[in-house]
Parts: sequence; structure tokens; C-alpha cells
Amino acid sequence: MYGIGEQNTPGTLPMRSMGGVGVAMRSSGVVNLLNPAAFSAAPQKSFLFNFGLEGQNYYNSQKVDGMSKSTAYNTFNFHDIAFQLPLAKKLGLGFSLTPYSSVGYRTKYTHDYDPSDPVWGNVGRAQYVYQGEGDVTEVKLGVGWELFKNFSLGIAAQYYWGDIDRSFVMTPTPITGDGSYSSTVGTDNYSISSIKGQIGVQWNAILNQKRALTLGAAYDFGGDLNPTVTKNIYVGDLYNSTVKGDTTHLALVLPRQLSAGVFYQTSKWTMGVDYVYQDWGGRNRQIESTGVSGPDRSAFAVAYTDTHTIKAGVEYTPNRYDVRNFLKRWSYRAGFRYGTHNQTYNGDKLGQYAVTLGVGVPVKFLAISSIDVGVEYGRRGYNLAERLGLVRQQYFKFSIGFTLFAGSENGEYWFLRPKYD
Repeated sequence: MYGIGEQNTPGTLPMRSMGGVGVAMRSSGVVNLLNPAAFSAAPQKSFLFNFGLEGQNYYNSQKVDGMSKSTAYNTFNFHDIAFQLPLAKKLGLGFSLTPYSSVGYRTKYTHDYDPSDPVWGNVGRAQYVYQGEGDVTEVKLGVGWELFKNFSLGIAAQYYWGDIDRSFVMTPTPITGDGSYSSTVGTDNYSISSIKGQIGVQWNAILNQKRALTLGAAYDFGGDLNPTVTKNIYVGDLYNSTVKGDTTHLALVLPRQLSAGVFYQTSKWTMGVDYVYQDWGGRNRQIESTGVSGPDRSAFAVAYTDTHTIKAGVEYTPNRYDVRNFLKRWSYRAGFRYGTHNQTYNGDKLGQYAVTLGVGVPVKFLAISSIDVGVEYGRRGYNLAERLGLVRQQYFKFSIGFTLFAGSENGEYWFLRPKYD
């Protein structure tokens, strides 16, 4: 309900199925959306394309006035469109289009009649309806260059744009039934358009025919989104009277982000660990108040806070060269992610974690092209919901991704003119 909404998990599906790790991942078969230095791993005369879809099921529960209430809803959207290709030897380019964050909610609240209330005692019950929808999309274009043996540097430009619409409707009910009151309607539109930047490095500490150990780090500069906010308040069922209308700029800043990781690969095993820090709190100092909420009927103060996240994942491929057993050529993935939400409620931080599973199915023998399937289970607010009366949320995400590779590894060349017909 606040800011730019809920952040989507970055990375293509093979990375998200491993808990979201990948800052140090170098692969000719996976577009790395976390670190532009990985683009230097693109083989010459090759092209790698990735497309992903994601469906989500959310289940929310809350105790209000001693009663348990719950709701569930589903969403479906594309997750990423990305490609990677070489520009020259040891120099690669990457592009991605991904949803960065999303807003989607609808909630009702009824202020009961209280004759002792100096205001509402003369009006009666009033119902509030709050709702919002919209998203912020990220476009990234970057290059990675292997400056010298085993060390790569990358730089990327990020463009964010989107619109978020929020509204509320307050409808009072006369006490005696013979009076009438006009509804009050408020609408807010947030329009975002901003450019940011990212740099990254990767170093192969070990690289031979049997194994590879890579260290990586990336830094996002963040910066002010400076969204244009148009606010209007109307009175009357038909919007017949504008009480207030103005356009301002909201101080909302994307955080500086520092991520570091390690990645280990053999012919059968791939595993990695990442740490991610974001300074949401240091750059967003405004505080918003919720409506009446909590066990003592008081308003919560919502503020941004810095976040720390740990990601870990593993992939196992029994034998990618097995000509008889197709299942042994599959890649089996699992991962875990733990951290805190980027907003506090009266100073309390919300814990959140996720468990991921997935498989990668090669489309043919010795192919890098694959169909990936993944599932994620997560929880948020489990540590505070009971004590503060907040919503406890759990969700499932189901994803499918398609990776298409053309190059010498599979004998396909998409952008080379044949010498012979």
C-alpha cells in the first residue's frame, strides 16, 4: 500500500529457483540479471534469449477484534525478457525488461457508530474502501568486459518507469435513515520515469576443466525517483465537486544496493551464496500513518528501513552427457532466501523468507536451450502479526521460463550469413 509496492525477485528462473543467487554466476547458458560483469562470458558467434512467466497465489490472514479473517487472490504476469550476445572477444552485451515492483490491494474498514464521539456521533457508521494498482518496470542495458585473464568488469544503465493509482472512498450512513450524506472520494496517481546505474565485477579464483570458483560483487547507485503525484479529492457520488486538486513531487528514493557472492561449479554441482544490503531507510525519511489498526485501535507509523538479505542455492545435474537416461540430463535446483521487509510498522521490522525448487529440462541432447520450471513458497510478517495485529502473509509462486541458445555448442547460427546454399 505504500511507496512503490512489493519488489519482485530479480533474476531469470534458473537463478530464482536457486534462492535468487547469482552475483558471482558466470554461464554461457544463463542471462545474469544481477551483475553486468557476467555478460563477458558470452561465447563468440552466439545469441542467448530468455523469456519467463510467473503466477502467484497469496493467502493473507489477520485477527481483528478477536476474530480471524483471511483472503486469497491470484496474479499472473511475465517476469523477464532478456538476451545476451557478444560484441567482440571477451566483450558482451546484455538487455533485460523486468517488472521491478507492483501494487495491488483492496481493503475495507467500517467505523462503527459511537454516540459519545463528538464527530461520528452525529453521522453514524462510515465505510472506507482503499484500493490501488500499478507497477514499476525496469529496463537494463549493460556491457561486460574481461579486462584481463579471469577478471571482468561490467556497467549497466537502468531505466524505471510506471504508473501507480491509489484511491479511497468514504461513505457515511445516516443514523435515523432519513438523512443523506455525500461520499468522499480521493484519487492519487504516481507517475515514475528515472534513469539509474549499476557496476559489477567478477573474478575467477579457480578455473580449470574440472571446477570453477568465482567471486562477484555489484553496486547499484540508486537515486531519486522523483515521481509526479497528482492528488484529487471529490465530494458527491458523481464527482460533482472537486474539493482539492494538486500536483506535487514525492521524495521517494531507490536505495543504494551492495551485493556480494561466491559461486562454485563442477560438471554435476553448482552452488552459490549471496549477501545483499539496501539502504532504504537512509534515503527515505518520510513516515506515513495507516488508518485505524492494531489491537489498541491506534494508527501505525510506516517508515522505510535498511534491509539485509542472505540467499543460498544449489543445482545438481546427474550426467548431462547421458544418451540413455533423459532424466539424468535434467538440472535439479533448490534454494533459500531470508531477510527483512523494507518497511517498519511502529519501528518493528517484518521478517520474510522463501524456499525455492525448480528443474531445467534440455530441449535435446547436448543442448543449452531448455525449458525451466520453478516454484517458490514464502512467508512475511510471521514474527509480528500475532502481537501487533498485522496481516500474516504466505504465498506460492509458479514460474516457467524458456531459454534459447544459438552458437557453436549446438551448431545453430542465427545471425551469420551462410557461405554455401
